[in-house]
Amino acid sequence: MLRTIDLRGRAPSAAELLAAVPRAVAARESALAAAAEIVADVASHGEEALRAQAERFDGVTGHAIRVPAAHFDEALAALDPSVRAALDESIGRVRIASAAQVPAASVTDLAPGARVEQRWQPVRRAGVYVPGGKAVYPSSVVMNVVPAQVAGVGEIAIASPPQRAFGGRVHPDILAAAKLLGIDEVYAMGGAGAIGALAHGVPSLDLTPVDVVTGPGNNFVAAAKRAVAGLVGVDAEAGATEILIVADDSASPALVAVDLISQAEHDEQASAVLVTASADLADAVRAEVEARVGRTRNAERAIAALSGPQSAIVLVDDLDTATAFSNAYAPEHLELHLGEPRPELFVNAGAVFVGDFSPVSLGDYLAGSNHVLPTGGQARYAAGLSAATFLRPQQVIRYDRAALAAVADAIVTLADAEALPAHGEAVTARFDEAAQ
Repeated sequence: MLRTIDLRGRAPSAAELLAAVPRAVAARESALAAAAEIVADVASHGEEALRAQAERFDGVTGHAIRVPAAHFDEALAALDPSVRAALDESIGRVRIASAAQVPAASVTDLAPGARVEQRWQPVRRAGVYVPGGKAVYPSSVVMNVVPAQVAGVGEIAIASPPQRAFGGRVHPDILAAAKLLGIDEVYAMGGAGAIGALAHGVPSLDLTPVDVVTGPGNNFVAAAKRAVAGLVGVDAEAGATEILIVADDSASPALVAVDLISQAEHDEQASAVLVTASADLADAVRAEVEARVGRTRNAERAIAALSGPQSAIVLVDDLDTATAFSNAYAPEHLELHLGEPRPELFVNAGAVFVGDFSPVSLGDYLAGSNHVLPTGGQARYAAGLSAATFLRPQQVIRYDRAALAAVADAIVTLADAEALPAHGEAVTARFDEAAQ
């Protein structure tokens, strides 16, 4: 459990660090091919394909794919009051933090009569995927729907797997969370097929295509987003979860261990990585993990994740190398257990958690930040889910006659240089009295 990658005594280049990053590459590659096939099946056969996939993957037949209104009411009535209170608190915190993510409109006056306005337009319709396989995530309803609502999205459709234990219904906690947020369009469909359905639409279910698909999931869900990208917008691929912890001798081995286990329990493909220059800390953390993991409810799943090629303890010579390794890895979740943390140096991460009292679990539920984050190294260039995911910047150009005249010669010069004379003529015609 938790293999060791020893980089001590070396000065690895950025490329060598990237090559040393532990990843479950084979699992991702096989998911890509399978997900593309599933998406294509839904695009061609619609509801028929979704029902066949539900039987194959979820063990469900004959269920209502579009959730009836009564299911929402029943779910909310049965919701544990303490869970409802926690969801309400999460909704409030995420709504406040998401509102801060909406860019303000701006106006730039380049010269008298020459103005460029920038505004942010929400997409018309968003599709949200909420996982429901090995675990159930009403928190993901909050993390996806609230930013979309804050952005001003008018229509939001949720997809979540049908649950065999509930007669093919979507898990009641997910339906209750949807009801709390005023969402009444939910579909009992899961995995790559759900992503395909949201992107392509399913006429027999009155499911019209969305403009953007968001939400976390397993490697198949992440791969399905890649398959529909271009047809619709997608957020970063939020696949099997990752945690990377950078720690020094000041860290508590017990806290590092419980945080590694907390993410490993998600899925057998979850990644849990510790990077440290302290061999003593590494040994203590390994011992704590081995002592604790067997006592957790999801021990079998966590042990599989911690024993997989995607999880490891990485030994380095110093904090500089640990920082470089983290930036090469670009983790979904980064925790800093350091005597003197400098989060500004860790530039590639979906979210950064600093100190003993900022565990990833806080971000999963009640920090106010979003827990839908890029995985697989995409944090090098992609952001986590936010209100901005559902917004498009749009420029509005307003020039009057004098302002256009001031730049007309430069436009003609550039148009001629690019052998596009009609571009220049479109400007000069506005000052040709014969053309008026």
